[in-house]
Amino acid sequence: MLRELRPLFAYMRRYRWGYLWGSLCVIATNAVWVLFPKVLQQAIDALNHGVTRRRVLFFAGILIAIALIKGVFLYAQRWILIGISREIEFDLRNDLFRHLEKQDTGFYQRYRTGDIMARLTNDLNAVRMLLGPAIMYSANTLMFTVGALFFLLRISPYLTLVALAPAPIASIVIQYLGRKIRRR
Repeated sequence: MLRELRPLFAYMRRYRWGYLWGSLCVIATNAVWVLFPKVLQQAIDALNHGVTRRRVLFFAGILIAIALIKGVFLYAQRWILIGISREIEFDLRNDLFRHLEKQDTGFYQRYRTGDIMARLTNDLNAVRMLLGPAIMYSANTLMFTVGALFFLLRISPYLTLVALAPAPIASIVIQYLGRKIRRR
């Protein structure tokens, strides 16, 4: 798979600093958001032991602050990573257009204009989705899973393993059913 994506690495290298900042925003988003249940746990524990109204407002303020900070980093990561993917799409489109301008008339007789236009639109859109949202959502999922597992294992390793035990079976069943659905 990486061999097939190798031509895109040159384009990605041009925006490596943007990818770095986007990655830092992904890490910050998930580092902050994974704290939300921990603060909620402390608030619920405080309610069980009798708590003042001021303390409840304190916990509410922390939860709101966490949500706001997460929102800022989430906005930044989307702005950066999706923006980079659009820049790369623009660069690819220009390079492809320059390449098409160099072709002789025989090229345009062999290949239909509609096929060329489809590649200029649909295929480049798919590349943009891969280099922006796909990377962003994959990184978010990975980072949040690692953060959640850290807290889950600290709370109860046994319950964490029990909760994750069905995951391999579920993935096998999903792949099996997915193939059947695609065939139908």
